[in-house]
Amino acid sequence: MISVIIPTYNRACFLKEAISSVLAQDYFSGEKPAHDWELLIIDDGSDDETREVVSGFGNRVDYFRQEHKGVSAARNAGLGLARGTFIAYLDSDDLWKEQKLRLQMEFLAAHPEAQVCCTEEIWMRQGRRHNPMKKHRKYSGWIFDKVLPLCLLSLSSALFRRAVFEEIGNFDEGLPACEDYDLGIRLAQKMPIYFLKEPLIIKRGGHPDQLSRQFWGMDRFRVRALEKALGLGLSSEQETLVRAEIVKKSRILLAGFMKRGNQEEIRKYLAIIEKYEF
Repeated sequence: MISVIIPTYNRACFLKEAISSVLAQDYFSGEKPAHDWELLIIDDGSDDETREVVSGFGNRVDYFRQEHKGVSAARNAGLGLARGTFIAYLDSDDLWKEQKLRLQMEFLAAHPEAQVCCTEEIWMRQGRRHNPMKKHRKYSGWIFDKVLPLCLLSLSSALFRRAVFEEIGNFDEGLPACEDYDLGIRLAQKMPIYFLKEPLIIKRGGHPDQLSRQFWGMDRFRVRALEKALGLGLSSEQETLVRAEIVKKSRILLAGFMKRGNQEEIRKYLAIIEKYEF
């Protein structure tokens, strides 16, 4: 079985299209009994028309509501409810192309050693296609060094064997943002991440409720994730890479807090730099 999990919070305006893109997957052949699958909508306490949007799809989807706890808690709740051997997440503002699951299931069937595969993306910003920068280039295989500078794990594009989460754990609910970056580090440290070059998802950005727009200095959360990573049993080479990235990101944050005159944060990141700098 494939369990598809859509966490959502006050995105009724996007949600209908996201759900429709899952139901349109050619892997399902349009009929729920054609393949064993489920679609779980985890409503993280929305106060818009989310419930009404979901109810319009009838019994083709399963709806669960919780108090507002954040996206990580919603993803973890979905994982706890999921019955599938395969897990796929879709952010409620993203879309899947109709071949997405079929091509990924074919890849995993052909490569039983693979635990997770991701796909190329199409980026849209306010209705217009946007080309990613070189730093967003995706890689395949053992990519631990590649996931440290920035998040390369696009959850909407990933298909996981469920055993992945049994090995690396769930999403960190203590991180208000960059939880995907944290998961990507833990994932890349344990196993290769495979990449399909076909663009099979559409990422829709540029709207004000995105976490990257809600928080200044996202590197604050990445530094926390990197410090956590030092407890993963890293090799000496991996530890060197992580410490260097902590220092690099802390210097960027330090410069920002110095401009803002935030003495508490200045002292904090000076101490972090001193702790991890070689």
